[in-house]
This record gives sequence, structure tokens and C-alpha cells, in this order.
Amino acid sequence: MEQDRVGFTAEKRADNDNRKQKASEPPSRVEQAKPKQESLGQRWSAVQVTKTTVFWACLAAVLLTMLLGFTWGGWVRASTAQRAADLTARNAVVSRLATICVSQFQQDPEKDQKLPELQAASSYQRGSYVTEHGWATMPGEEQPDRRVADACAAQLIQTAQ
Repeated sequence: MEQDRVGFTAEKRADNDNRKQKASEPPSRVEQAKPKQESLGQRWSAVQVTKTTVFWACLAAVLLTMLLGFTWGGWVRASTAQRAADLTARNAVVSRLATICVSQFQQDPEKDQKLPELQAASSYQRGSYVTEHGWATMPGEEQPDRRVADACAAQLIQTAQ
């Protein structure tokens, strides 16, 4: 089959030969010069920032700061801080009043008989035992405080050992 196109040789080839050969130009081995790749600094200088990009970058920075602050930074909400402060204050008051309760126990003339009874009582009955004897009732109050009674009983047991 002969090639009738312009630029191809008119030589006779086999029917199953599908190679094409141009007659006008010889094969050349000249390498094309590759364009020089830009450095990271050059590419960074060529970036044009839009308002949308700045907005999303600022939003991402705010969210990342909040995430890190609340998880690892120790930040808490006002309600959480208030609850912690209330609990700390309550525990401090109970601790101070338990000391007064122990002092009232020390003034009881029958303390030597009552201390073994307190030690024999189960741990959940000790606060009730202190309340029954009036040691957990603070001066100027009518009712004893259950938390003070429990803390007082724990201090009495600890000092007795």
C-alpha cells in the first residue's frame, strides 16, 4: 500500500506495516529546554490573597485557638468556674466548722465512753451519732449540718487512732 500523503515517502511497504516515515526531515535529537521551576519563595510572592481567603483563614485561626484553649489551655466557662468556687468555699467552711465540732466533743464530760461507741458505729452511721449528741450544732444555730457531722466524725476517728 502506498502512502499518497504529502511529506511521506512513496516507498512500497507491506500491507501490515503501519509505520510512517517522513521524507523531508531527518529525526533530530535536540532536547527541548525545560522551563525553570519556580522556588517556593517565588510562588509565595506570586500569590494574590482575596478577602474570602483572609476571612476563612481568620475564622480557622479563631476556632483553632478556642479548641486548644478549652482542651489543653485550661480555659473554662464562667459557670464552671463559679461551680468550682462554690464547691471550694463550701468545703472550706465545712472543714472549719468540723474543727469546732471536734472542740465541742472535747468539752463533753462523757467523751471517753462515747468515742469507743463512735468507733464501733459503721461509717455511714457516724455522722448521725455526732448529730444526735449535738456536737455538729454550731453556736447560734438550731439545726446541725450533715456535712459538718460527717467531717467531724472522720476527724474524731482519725485522731483516736
